[in-house]
Amino acid sequence: MLAITEITSWHWVGFIVVVLILIGIDLGVFHRKAHVVKFKEALIWTFLWFGLAMLFSFGLAHFRTREESLQFFTGYIIELSLSMDNVFVIAVIFSYFRVPLVNQHRVLFWGILGALIMRGTFIGVGIILIQHFHWILYVLALLVIYSGIKTFFSTESGVEPEKNGIIRLTRKFFPVSNDFVGDKFFTRENGRTILTPLALVLLMVETTDLIFALDSIPAIFAVTQEPFLVFTSNVFAILGLRSLYFVLANAISYFRFLKVGLSVVLVFIGLKMILPLMHEQFNFLDKVRITTTQSLLTIAGILLTSVIVSVLAEAFSRKRTK
Repeated sequence: MLAITEITSWHWVGFIVVVLILIGIDLGVFHRKAHVVKFKEALIWTFLWFGLAMLFSFGLAHFRTREESLQFFTGYIIELSLSMDNVFVIAVIFSYFRVPLVNQHRVLFWGILGALIMRGTFIGVGIILIQHFHWILYVLALLVIYSGIKTFFSTESGVEPEKNGIIRLTRKFFPVSNDFVGDKFFTRENGRTILTPLALVLLMVETTDLIFALDSIPAIFAVTQEPFLVFTSNVFAILGLRSLYFVLANAISYFRFLKVGLSVVLVFIGLKMILPLMHEQFNFLDKVRITTTQSLLTIAGILLTSVIVSVLAEAFSRKRTK
């Protein structure tokens, strides 16, 4: 049996460098010129990012342990599924601002790059807090359960940029042009540099991801507290989000019950996080253990059920309207 490879700072640096190279190739080669991302192209990129995540998971199984590989994959599925709700909100933002299709990829690229930095910071802070204050896990568990309940009872109210604090603050201190200027975030008008509406869209996408990160990042701590696994699973999920948007944006109506499934997943994850504390308080629960495999199967089953019900409901609805 091969010895387990110890994760060092060089693995962190190597992973980040490879990710930056892949992002650079994506923008500098395949998307150097702005163009409308078609469904087929988006689907290919979605499978490519998924394939890279699976390759990384296999690498963990070979160089580390099968358990860590499974933890990474479970965390990846959790983050990717929770990102789907973010996809639909981004679609509403683009619709609200009437962002031309040709410019949407550029916004998502820089938005996701910012999301990687924000989430990396959140994960680092979260890991430090958990290592020094273990009870933080139970606070995060309650936060995840609350998010699940809130998601279940939330209504589709749409996006209201005029009520977004960041947007209002930006408009107050920076002038904004009335029209889009290609794919530029800045332009010059009357001898001064001003923002374009595309910059406001980018700010909305970033603040939206910030809100979703408050739900998704605590959730992965139910699977593992290993910093490298938490970070890498988040990164792969975020990298695939851009192409996933172009795959799902035109099929939002087919996922009407996905929000319900996501809310159930969040509550399940929160309960799994708080279960160790319940073991200490209730002896009869001491033998109740939820393994990583059971977690993965449960989460996958909930999501698959919500998608199937959504598709059947949409098909039935379309049949009735004919």
